[in-house]
Amino acid sequence: MTIELSRDEARRMFLKAQDLIGAPDRRGGVPGVLRSLAAIQLDTISVLARSHELVPYARLGPVDRAAVEDAYWGPSRQAFEYWAHAACVLPIDYWPYFSFRRRRYRELYGHSRQELKKNILKRLNAEGPLTATDLGGAKKGGPWWDWSDAKRAAELLLMCGEVVCVRRKGWKRVYDLPERAVPADLLTQDLGDHQCFVELTRAAVKRLGVATTKDLADYFRMRIDTVTPALEGAGLVPVTVRGWSEQAWADPSLLEDLGAGRIRGRHRTTLLSPFDSLVWDRARTKRVFSFAHLLEAYVPKPKRIHGYFAMPLLTAGRLVGRVDPARSGKTLVARQLSVEAASLPAMAAALAEAALWVGLDSVAIETVDPPELRGALQKELDRVAP
Repeated sequence: MTIELSRDEARRMFLKAQDLIGAPDRRGGVPGVLRSLAAIQLDTISVLARSHELVPYARLGPVDRAAVEDAYWGPSRQAFEYWAHAACVLPIDYWPYFSFRRRRYRELYGHSRQELKKNILKRLNAEGPLTATDLGGAKKGGPWWDWSDAKRAAELLLMCGEVVCVRRKGWKRVYDLPERAVPADLLTQDLGDHQCFVELTRAAVKRLGVATTKDLADYFRMRIDTVTPALEGAGLVPVTVRGWSEQAWADPSLLEDLGAGRIRGRHRTTLLSPFDSLVWDRARTKRVFSFAHLLEAYVPKPKRIHGYFAMPLLTAGRLVGRVDPARSGKTLVARQLSVEAASLPAMAAALAEAALWVGLDSVAIETVDPPELRGALQKELDRVAP
């Protein structure tokens, strides 16, 4: 008989899988967060901080930002960058699981820019790790994606696995040869496509708790027709979730924790990056949290509803508001903010904590929805202000 879960149980399993229920793992720190989530998305946008900093902050609280950089790109080399959900930092142990994608990229792009790629590999071999700037310039001088030929060639090599990025210099990728950067026991594992899909499907359900096949495919951006045959080998438990229209699958260990009453503990109150893995799948976010979340950074300003970088507010295991933040001197400015009345203390606390974390000493509010809550929110902010 198929196990039936309530929507609340599915939501709590998801929060537990994302390390957002219970005491934070201070001993594991940022490396522990990376291992728990398996993929942390990178993005160039920086408002309060970059997204790869906001993700561990959401789980650990005001973590040292230098420790975040060190966990991803420090000398221990426990992570690498690759295309997963999007451009992501991944635990180095996941290198073999993306063999299928590297093979596919070699089929598509292996014969492109051959001379440039040969020259880059020759220079890396002779000179050691290099940035695109070192290789001849990252950009041509136009818009953001106006890459130089050298940058495009380096990125093709990265996609095909002929170079790897395990550290950055500033915000620049540092390219290196895989044999110098990836442990030999991982580098030599060339998994077949099906085994890659099994491993990544198993990894996805551990981060989602309970999920549809489409949810599982989205976590590492696999095709549904590659995930479906991997379900049995991944050891997932078939379940139904009341209110969900599709068949779902559960992580067996989290399902056991749920049955034993072990999914409990303190809920984190925090602002989330729009690229956080709790909310990066918009359809799933609406289904699990009844919360319509949109990233409007690339939407023309007149058409934005919630703002450029609207950050959802998580509290008591629910998404109850959002704020579009900005900086003005030493002030965190809530340019546009929406919140439920019952969650005003949580919003004020989240804003105050975020301001302190990034070195700001005050919070200012511009627009509040609904506007009649502005005064009450200001009182809460005055009470907890940094």
